[in-house]
Amino acid sequence: MNKTKKKNRKKTDTVKSVNNSIRTSVRKLNPILKSIVGKKVDVAIRDLQFSAKRITKDIRKTISSAVANAENNFQYDIDNLIVKEAYCGKKIVMKRFRPRAKGRAAPILKPWSTVTIILSEVKQMESHGTKS
Repeated sequence: MNKTKKKNRKKTDTVKSVNNSIRTSVRKLNPILKSIVGKKVDVAIRDLQFSAKRITKDIRKTISSAVANAENNFQYDIDNLIVKEAYCGKKIVMKRFRPRAKGRAAPILKPWSTVTIILSEVKQMESHGTKS
């Protein structure tokens, strides 16, 4: 018996972009990513642009890629996009060794991370009860 199921596919209003090779640790990325969640895309990019952290350039590129995906693939309006989720995960750790005194060696760990940015399109809400 061959039963065909109709999959209930709703149009999702989220767009995702993943950067798989960021050369920094998760511990340094988390505060930056938490600071941009819930903000509009242009505000998030502006905040990252004036940040003193080195890694914000790669995060800005990932957000710009997600915006380009939203515009070209799904025809979303850029002005209505917000950062719905931003999270990172561990990837690989390169291990190197540094010579120390008396013939010893000290390990150097060079971690890599992966960053995922999810954007969402928010419809403009009407403001009720505002004072004129």
